[in-house]
Formats: sequence, structure tokens, C-alpha cells
Amino acid sequence: MNDIWQNYRMPLIGIGIALVALMMSTVVVPETHQAVVIRTGEPVRVINRFEPNVPFGDTGAGISFRIPIVETVQMVDKRVLNLTMENEQVLSNDQQRLQVDAYARFRIIDPVKMVENAGSTQGVSDQLEPILNSVLRQELGRRTFQAMLTAERGNAMKSITANLDKEARQYGAQVLDVRVKRTDLPEGTPLASAYNRMRTDREREALTIRAQGNRNARIIRADADAEAARIFANSFGKDPEFYDFYRAMESYDATFAKGKDKGETSMILSEDNDYLRQFRGGR
Repeated sequence: MNDIWQNYRMPLIGIGIALVALMMSTVVVPETHQAVVIRTGEPVRVINRFEPNVPFGDTGAGISFRIPIVETVQMVDKRVLNLTMENEQVLSNDQQRLQVDAYARFRIIDPVKMVENAGSTQGVSDQLEPILNSVLRQELGRRTFQAMLTAERGNAMKSITANLDKEARQYGAQVLDVRVKRTDLPEGTPLASAYNRMRTDREREALTIRAQGNRNARIIRADADAEAARIFANSFGKDPEFYDFYRAMESYDATFAKGKDKGETSMILSEDNDYLRQFRGGR
């Protein structure tokens, strides 16, 4: 061994230096990340950069090289990331204090801008969190609590997503979606007050509907009575004798009929009483 070292010392040292330099120069970039190569504090290139509509495996992941010591590499997550906001109080348009839980999904599409303006993905999250809070307050402040329980909630989420995405672009991020997980009234007196107000509103609405229904019913009954009187009048004008006979028969049925719910009536009348004229042939 001593002879080998003495005879090949310089080549062995050269090989060792070359191996160390090769290891220091080699960068392995996984599919889930993109690498920013920084030279003397300035980003110079990106390895495995995010490309829209390009599948994983086709964007340059794997082994790459850098200049040792002069260049450093910063890994940036290429996957979709989450930003969570919990238990934030938001004032709605109807002056209700709401407890809001929300989250946003974003990804880094410009790693160079991210490194320059935010430093890291955590830095992006730290920058976007107060912006998400502000955008949520502004958007939900334009809407009532009741509106957030309807389809209008979807329109609010689209607007929040667009506004947050606009702010996120300066940090090299793209906001894909914003969702409100929970929108509740705070526990205690405010919640009870809101329920009482909602119940009062529904009771007032029910009274209005009943009043309109009663008014419409009176109008319908009046129209029906007028139509019935018109029909009776027309009938009387066409055949007065039949009309007189018909009304007499109705009177007899109401007076003399027996049976369930009819009752019993006893009357003593002379045979020439005018009420019984129809029994005498109308004379």
C-alpha cells in the first residue's frame, strides 16, 4: 500500500478532488420541486420549472449541475400548497359578527420572483395570510349573513379568489381556489339576538302573507257571489215560474227534510197557506 501511495499519490489526490468537486457540483431535483440556482446572491436559472399543462417527468427533474461554492441551490415546492385562516371575526353588511374559517390553495409558478420577494414558500404564506384576511373582510362585509347561506356564497368565493390571486402574483404564486369552511355567529348573546331577529322577520313575513291571502279570498268570494247573483237574475228573467218553484223546493227541503244533521221540524199550517202553494200546483 505504501508503494502504491508513493507511486500514485498525485493521481489519487486528483481523483479524490475530482470526486469531491463532482459531488459538490451535482444537484438532484425531485419531481415535486423546482430548483433556483443562485450565483452571488442573484437567481440565474431554474431547474424543473413549473409549466402549465405539462405532465410531471417532462420538465427537467433529475440530475443537474452547478458551479461549486459560487452557485447555491434553493428548492421550491412545486405542489399545490394550503393557506389556512381560522376563527377570524368578520363584520357582515347587516352588522353581524361572524366566525369565519377559510383556506386558500396556491402554487408557485415563478420561483425566481418568489425568491426575490418572499424568500421561501413559508414567506409566501406569511405574506398571503394578512391579504386573505383583508380580502375576506372586504368581500363578506358587502354581503349579509343570510346571503352567505345561499348560492351568492359562490360568487363571493370567486371574487375573493380573483383578488387574492392578483396580490399573490407579485410573490410568484398563483391562487387556485379560496373556500370558506365555516361561517357561524359567535356563541352567546349575539347568536341569540340574531335568532330572535330572524324569527321576528319570519313572523312578520307570515303575517303579511296571511293578510294578502285573506284579501284575495274576500275578492274571490265577492266575485263569486256577484257571478251567482247574476246567474240567478238571468234565470229568473228567463222563466220566473220555474225560478219560484226552484226556490220553494229549496225552502221545503231545508224545512221538512229529516236525517243526519237535519234536525226535526214540526209546523201546523192551514191548507190554504201561501207557503204551501206549490203543493196546490202553484195556486
